[in-house]
Amino acid sequence: MASADDAIELALSHARESFLAATGPGGQNVNKVASAVQLRVDVYALRLTPEVFARLKSLAGSRMTAAGEVILAARRFRTQEANRADARERLTALIREAHEAPRPRAKSRLNRVGKEARIKAKKSRGTVKAARGKVRLD
Repeated sequence: MASADDAIELALSHARESFLAATGPGGQNVNKVASAVQLRVDVYALRLTPEVFARLKSLAGSRMTAAGEVILAARRFRTQEANRADARERLTALIREAHEAPRPRAKSRLNRVGKEARIKAKKSRGTVKAARGKVRLD
């Protein structure tokens, strides 16, 4: 799959939603209406590149099952539609973040003066630690 937008579109079309009774805000209505949403997406159906798949797997963490399904539960809001939209937004954000390759770390460079200062600091720290030995009464 080439882009994040294609993967998101495919994920949203393959997503399976189930509704459950939510906890939290909603008063007595929470006991009667299944307002929480559980969104399940088969990651293998998205045809992601191995790099993107590995990033998605690490980002999803415990939300990804051994069978390759990402499960997102949304129960922040009182209405089913708001929770549905929240779950879809979170899935979109997860896939977008997985498509962003991390910037390679630039190696830090130290000049001669910096190296000498570091060595001097290490030597002085070493002498402080060496002086902490047992006191001998010779």
